[in-house]
Amino acid sequence: MIRVLVVDDDFMVARIHVGFVEKVDGFAVVGVAHSGAETVEAVERLRPDLLLLDLYLPDRFGLDLLAEVRTGPHPCDAIVITAAKESESVRAAVRLGVADYLLKPFGFPDLEERLRRYAGQRSLLARAEVTGQEDVDRVFLRVGGAAPPLPKGLSPETARLVEDALGAASAPVSATEIAETVGMSRVSARRYLEHFAQMGRADVRLRYGSTGRPERQYRWVG
Repeated sequence: MIRVLVVDDDFMVARIHVGFVEKVDGFAVVGVAHSGAETVEAVERLRPDLLLLDLYLPDRFGLDLLAEVRTGPHPCDAIVITAAKESESVRAAVRLGVADYLLKPFGFPDLEERLRRYAGQRSLLARAEVTGQEDVDRVFLRVGGAAPPLPKGLSPETARLVEDALGAASAPVSATEIAETVGMSRVSARRYLEHFAQMGRADVRLRYGSTGRPERQYRWVG
């Protein structure tokens, strides 16, 4: 469970954000802060994993607050949620390594997408094993938000179809099931699925039957 501290000076807006977060599986709101001082105290006491951070607080600018938190004993991550459209604020947020930057006003799907992307990045970093440059590149591509390069013979359009089908599945699925959903051959579907697995965007498990070889099943995690 990813522990979230909601930081916003507007009590009503903060309440809405709490409701949004609690609708996303894998996330739990552990507290709410309405100022920089409250945030520093809450981070020390609650030890959240992630801040939903407004930039316009009554006593501090949000990015200055984040820089302070990052030097403390519990340097948590942050998704900036703000009305600040100034390019300098965006550049400063990038320099501080924020996980995402979401402009107000927004709806639940906008925040849900960013929370799920953050969860995928966090999961990838947690299980990453670095044995060479290829592993390093894979982590930086995924965490940096760039699309992993497709192997020769795979197309971005078809990759998106396979990704959508895999992401929509409520349980692990086989290459045969994805092929039927998308309308392609099983061999081609498996090539895309194996690519996603190599990039850390899909988990693979084996399903054993009574006879024959075990079937590879895939679950979207990225």
